[in-house]
Amino acid sequence: MDGTTVRSGLGSVVVGVDGSPSAQTAAMWAAAEADLRASTLCLVHAADTEPPAPFLSQAEITRSRRAGRELLDRTAQAITARHPELAIIKELTGGAAPDSLRRAAALTGTIVVGHRGTGGFSSLLLGSVGLEVVAAATTPVVVVRGATEAAEAGVVLAAVRDEADVGCARAAAREAMLRKVPLLLLLHIWGVGLSGGPRAASRDGGEEVTRDHVRALSSVSDRIREEFPELTVHEEGQKSHSVPGALVDASHHPDLVVVGGRRSPGYLGPTIGRTTLSLLLHAHCPVELIPRQGLGHGSTS
Repeated sequence: MDGTTVRSGLGSVVVGVDGSPSAQTAAMWAAAEADLRASTLCLVHAADTEPPAPFLSQAEITRSRRAGRELLDRTAQAITARHPELAIIKELTGGAAPDSLRRAAALTGTIVVGHRGTGGFSSLLLGSVGLEVVAAATTPVVVVRGATEAAEAGVVLAAVRDEADVGCARAAAREAMLRKVPLLLLLHIWGVGLSGGPRAASRDGGEEVTRDHVRALSSVSDRIREEFPELTVHEEGQKSHSVPGALVDASHHPDLVVVGGRRSPGYLGPTIGRTTLSLLLHAHCPVELIPRQGLGHGSTS
């Protein structure tokens, strides 16, 4: 599979810039990702000055927009120093950050956010902008976590729950191909106590439940091996008392963890499931969320 084929499945990269160290790290990660994709990087700074912005004079709005332009210029210069051939678009908006990022990404772009913003609560594990963007995601979203200059591990990990996560695994495979890493690990973890009932209570029933989980993982891995014959694919299934904890622990080693989100139009429950939210809050490397939509794709695991 050549690079053109792989890259055709990935769109442009959009990153929010707000002056925080976390956003700066996210911008540099997004630039490297856009460079790998041979696509465009869009830097977005949302000044949030549009009505009904309260208590802002015209002079304050002007200063805010000037500061935003200067921030975009500085960020673009820092990126160009590392990626001189990268095409960069700078976008200053007067709206709120989540809406501005979604508009810039349109239908196919990938949104990148830092794990903290410029708000006054430095102890938060995920800033309000990142949380809102992830919760309403209709295109891929990457939350950049981990070290500022993370060492390349040569592994992309896809968290697979069932056969419907083949799209998530496919996105992870494209990321692995872009990075020219030798390994895509498909990881399927199921809770020891989540498959209750009389059948699971017996030894034979427990083994049958395990076979069902392994069968689902094998179905996804067979599809990925067929579509990406040049990619080395490993699969691992395991039981755990805490699925979120096991996924967070697994995030110590990969360059990127890719996970599918479970949302559907009109779904009235939480838009981010407990497992996905825990991973986004505590992962040790960047996490990419691939939205899943349609009937039966509610967000709760």
